[in-house]
Amino acid sequence: NFGNASGAIPAIEPLELMRRGSLALSRPTLFNYTSDPAMRQTAAQALFDIVASGKVKIEIGQTFPLADVAAAHTALESRQTTGSTVLIP
Repeated sequence: NFGNASGAIPAIEPLELMRRGSLALSRPTLFNYTSDPAMRQTAAQALFDIVASGKVKIEIGQTFPLADVAAAHTALESRQTTGSTVLIP
């Protein structure tokens, strides 16, 4: 699953969840975790620390000169990209 990029979610019958053992369904959004500025700052710092330590590597899949921002946007829209897309000033 890739969030909203996976497409529409099929309808779910709530009673079917109960019949299958009191299952629960949740669809949190990023905003649920980032609504508080202090929480955002703490989470960002933790991420930056992990990246700086080398435990997480950021894959730069492609770069575009800033002048080619339209081409970068087209590549993103058409799902021709992988990893991070970086604009170079």
